[in-house]
Amino acid sequence: MRLTTKGRYAVTAMLDLALHQDQGPISLSEISSRQEISLSYLEQLFSKLRKNALVASVRGPGGGYTLNGPCESIHVAQIIDAVDESVDATNCHGKGDCQDGVKCLTHHLWTDLSVQIHDFLSSITLASLIEREEILETSVRQQKKDQEKVKASEEKMILSSEMQ
Repeated sequence: MRLTTKGRYAVTAMLDLALHQDQGPISLSEISSRQEISLSYLEQLFSKLRKNALVASVRGPGGGYTLNGPCESIHVAQIIDAVDESVDATNCHGKGDCQDGVKCLTHHLWTDLSVQIHDFLSSITLASLIEREEILETSVRQQKKDQEKVKASEEKMILSSEMQ
């Protein structure tokens, strides 16, 4: 069983958005910088998240994305499902053609496991993740690192303009 980067990145980006929602709309470049996810990849993911009504986009200066509802009502499984990701423990992708076109001996076991995992992820909300101390600590560390990047970039620009 594996969850690809698409699902992982979507959950990470949505959690980042939830953690910073009090700052108003969040740009994808901010999320990209903090989470070290390619901006173009985030654009693809957020297009799907928007189509599935998990986020709303705000245009214009100061625009970006906001959650389309409270953190308590957005579940991890919804995010994964929205980006066309599945948590599937079968080798046949649930089709039942695992062994020469028919179900293998353990097909139902792995199908049941997939359902259990989806149910587990359906029980976890963004709000419940935000409450976890280790997530808050990680967020603070990322915020500091991002601020240091911005400061270094600004200093570099000042130095280059002074040299001209």
